[in-house]
Amino acid sequence: MPAKKHRKELTATMITRLKAPATGRLWVADSLVPGFGVRVTDKGAKTFVLRTRYPGESNASRRELGKVGTMELADARDKARDWLKLIAEGKDPARVEEENRRLQIRKGATTVNAVLDAFERDHVEGLRSGDQVKAAFTNHVRPRIGEKSIYDLKRSDITSMLNEIKAESGPVMADRVLAHVRKAFNWQMVQDDEFKSPIVRGMAKTKPKERARKHILADDEIRDVWAALEQIEQPACYPRYVKSLLLAMTRRNESARMHTDELEGDLWTIPGARYKNKLDHVIPVTSALRELIGERPAGCKGNSWYVFSTTTSGGQLDGSKAFGGFSKAKKELDRIVAKIRKAEGRAPIKQWQLHDLRRTGRSLMSRAKVDADHAERCMGHVIGGVRETYDRYEYLDEKRKAFEALASMLDMILNPPADNVVPMRTEVVG
Repeated sequence: MPAKKHRKELTATMITRLKAPATGRLWVADSLVPGFGVRVTDKGAKTFVLRTRYPGESNASRRELGKVGTMELADARDKARDWLKLIAEGKDPARVEEENRRLQIRKGATTVNAVLDAFERDHVEGLRSGDQVKAAFTNHVRPRIGEKSIYDLKRSDITSMLNEIKAESGPVMADRVLAHVRKAFNWQMVQDDEFKSPIVRGMAKTKPKERARKHILADDEIRDVWAALEQIEQPACYPRYVKSLLLAMTRRNESARMHTDELEGDLWTIPGARYKNKLDHVIPVTSALRELIGERPAGCKGNSWYVFSTTTSGGQLDGSKAFGGFSKAKKELDRIVAKIRKAEGRAPIKQWQLHDLRRTGRSLMSRAKVDADHAERCMGHVIGGVRETYDRYEYLDEKRKAFEALASMLDMILNPPADNVVPMRTEVVG
């Protein structure tokens, strides 16, 4: 039996009062939007519908817009108007909505983290700088924009991220992160027609000349950093970790991932797999460095562990994962250093990075009269280029003496004789 038909301006009260017909279906058309109305079944179910001729159909038909009670009248009427506009353009509303639904699902799944994961798998793995790229993503990008959909990213999101990185780690780091993210987004655009990178020219935080400047900590700055490290309680490994960067002249991740499997006697061998020049680098362990390595963590069940770690098991450190909370801990260190200098009426310390400790160690070796070639070998540099054969134990005695001289020079700076304070020097190398 055909539905009974009435036409009038629908109201919420009117819809509420509609009764189920004894037989068939009741159809109440709206006088404001052509084809829009409410249908009531003999069981009392009420739905908003739009009756019109849809693209690809020869006769008019009714399609459900939504159920009364779960959709407001105003929303249903607006949806009917939107459908009519699509139909006028020759588009089927159901197909458009399905495409939009799939797009929204894809947007939700394609987060920045997902793109970075794919980029690391397909492009970063195996690169000599792979560890640095991953560290930049882990420490600076993922915590800030990782959960955002790449389709919702705005230039302001990138700018805010870079400003925060600049404040915490300096403009050079901000530019490095920008370069890595730009490559990842460009890689995504090659395979995704709908994604447009929000990165544009002019986002860099430093000028070319500024990028060439490299800070070496002056003596008073070293003393301030060491004093501040004594005040940091968490993470517990952080003071030892930071000091190792100078005493071993290592890069940030090289010390952070120090594992006892790499220690043998008084030697620490950083495997080429995680060293910049892809060659094993052997560092003689001085007594000063041995103190930083420390003892086996109380929660460690095996015979090997990461030396600098914050992971726990049963409430005790177990050394199962390498330390990685660089940004937060560095920010706290800078805060304490600033507090120390302010209390003594001294100017704030110049912006510095953990990598500056490696350069500072090299400068201190020069002050200690260490042969330049030996000092370069202590930094892992191969003198005269990469040879056909490479002996990782080459010049081991000379390197040991150089690292001992560095430790002695540092001790003299930290504990200068009262009548012979080691002069403070600030150097800038290009």
